[in-house]
Amino acid sequence: MSDRADRFTAVLDTNVLVGALTRNMILSLAEVGIFRPRWSRQTIAVEFIRVFDRLYPDKDGVGDRQRRNIEKAFPEATAHVSPGLMNSLSLPDADDRHILAAAIMTKAAVIVTDNLKDFPKETLAAYEIEAISADDFLADCIDLGKAEALAALRTMRERFKNPAMDAESLLTRMEQLGLVQTAKMLAPWKAVL
Repeated sequence: MSDRADRFTAVLDTNVLVGALTRNMILSLAEVGIFRPRWSRQTIAVEFIRVFDRLYPDKDGVGDRQRRNIEKAFPEATAHVSPGLMNSLSLPDADDRHILAAAIMTKAAVIVTDNLKDFPKETLAAYEIEAISADDFLADCIDLGKAEALAALRTMRERFKNPAMDAESLLTRMEQLGLVQTAKMLAPWKAVL
């Protein structure tokens, strides 16, 4: 864990937690203390499992097991959202109000989501919160954490065993997932990744 005193808080939307590589990258950076991850109970206990099971129907029970692992690794991350606050918020998709409510309650600087259209800048500005894509967020965290971030991502990559993944394969997979900016930022550091 980092001794960084100025860690910022980021609320993570379901869509950046479901995909294995994106989730592993984001949570690896959180694990070393580059930022504090938060999510609503709705995100982790309901949406994560529903989306995971829909995307991976042949992996019976894996979504719930992944959720338990995430909650065990980050027990402080679940924000219990006030229903009154949630119901007072207005977003294009009313089902996303729990995410904004979690961000407000945890004083988050950002909401990390790949559904940026569902979090209008003008709505979030009133709460001094910004919505940012997973790619932009990862690139910002790597820039902020530098060597610590590179070491965390290397440790993450080295944990992959089935199949094992070298640095080149990791960068290629990032690009395939749309993490183009992040892959480009990491390319010069391939030797230490």
